[in-house]
Order: sequence, then C-alpha cells, then structure tokens
Amino acid sequence: MKVIKKILIMEDEEPNAERLQRFLSEIRPVIEVSAILDSVKKAVEWLAKNDPPDLIIMDIRLADGLCFQIFNLANVKSPVIFTTAYDEYAIKAFKYNSLDYLLKPIEREELETAILKYEDLIKHTFEQHTLIENLLNYIQPKEYRTRFLIPYRDGYKKINVEDIAFFSSQVGGNYANLFNGETMVIPQTLETLEQQLDPALFFRANRQYIVHIDSVEKVYNQFNGKLKIEIKNYRDTDIIVSRSKAPLLKMWLDY
Repeated sequence: MKVIKKILIMEDEEPNAERLQRFLSEIRPVIEVSAILDSVKKAVEWLAKNDPPDLIIMDIRLADGLCFQIFNLANVKSPVIFTTAYDEYAIKAFKYNSLDYLLKPIEREELETAILKYEDLIKHTFEQHTLIENLLNYIQPKEYRTRFLIPYRDGYKKINVEDIAFFSSQVGGNYANLFNGETMVIPQTLETLEQQLDPALFFRANRQYIVHIDSVEKVYNQFNGKLKIEIKNYRDTDIIVSRSKAPLLKMWLDY
C-alpha cells in the first residue's frame, strides 16, 4: 500500500486549515503539507507551477468561488477529499463515486479513515478525471439552460441564451440585456443564473453582471490589478472585474 507523503490543503478558513494540519501531523508524521491555499485563483496558479501532490483536501467553498472551477482551469491529477456542508443527497453522491468527504468540524478519526481509503485507492487504476466528472454530474446540472420564457406585454416571449449579451442586477430588478439592444426583465437572481448557465459561455464578472463570452469586445487594465470589460453594443456599460477574479477572466477568455 502506498503511503501518502505530500498533501495540498485548499481551505479559506484559517482555523479549519490549522486543524487539518495538526491532525495530519498526528496521523502521519511523514506527511508534508505542500501549501495551504484559500482561493480558486491561488489553487490554479499553484497547480500550474508545481508537481501534483499525493492528495488534495479541498473545501467546496473557497474565498473567490466554488472549488469546481479549478477543474475547468487546471489539470488536477491528484485524488481529492472534499470538505463540505452539503446536504445528505450530495454527500451520498460523493460516497457512490468513490470520492470521500469530511463534514465540518472535521474529526481526527474521520480524517484518518479517509487517508487510509485513499492510500488503498491509489493502488487501483481509476482515472481521476472520470471520478471528478461523475462527482460533477451530481453536484452540477448535466444540461444547462438554453432559453427563457419571459413575460412580455400581454403574453410571453422566448429568448435563447445565445441572444443574451449579459445579465445585470440593478436596483429595480434583474435583466437580460440582448445583443440587439433590448432589455428584458427576468425573475431569476444572478445566483440562480450562475448555477443554470454554461460556465464555458457565461462568466460571473461581479455581483451585478454575468457576461456572455461573445459579448466581450475588449478588456482593459485598470488600477490595482482590476480589469474592465467592454461589451459589444453597450459601450456605456462599464463592467469591472476585481483583482482576485481577473486571472479567472483571462483564463476563461483564452481557453
């Protein structure tokens, strides 16, 4: 049985990270914690520059978003233990797909059991990307939204997602802003849309905007590492991307 020696921790809460590190040193004194990363951005950068660890302990919610973005932006070759507060149905999905999970607050015995399981699992020839895809099939919808039926005048109007340049959240409500210049009121929040839309086509730029990849005309550098997106046919709309999300935007556009 192969013994795990190098572990990467992805956790945005310092007390939880310290707790994991302490338990690991007690369970396996030979274990080296390669790094403790608190964001998707840092994880993607670290994985691009370093050899894969034997195991990754990954919190589902990181400082700048869900950890599942990492699998779209980096080549994750290591087995993963997820830490999560998801409901029992998602937890069952983890179990059925041979991927383990730890519920917070994490207990030492549970962590040790998970490590033993992964040391045994490493002997087998399962492809890690297949396991991850199976997990994502449970956590994320298999099919993304393709259209909207929106109240319009005395009836309804069907809008295809490819016709929408960006979604916006304003004081008066939430809107779908079309490539042809029309603006339609929609009932969904941006949080709901973020889960329903294909992440290859739509990017959550900030709290107010989700943009379609074909709507991006130009991207400008801004002060302090921020970026500004110029939208086709909406040049008066300034969409600012934070410094922490700027690398994710560039990778999304360059993929």
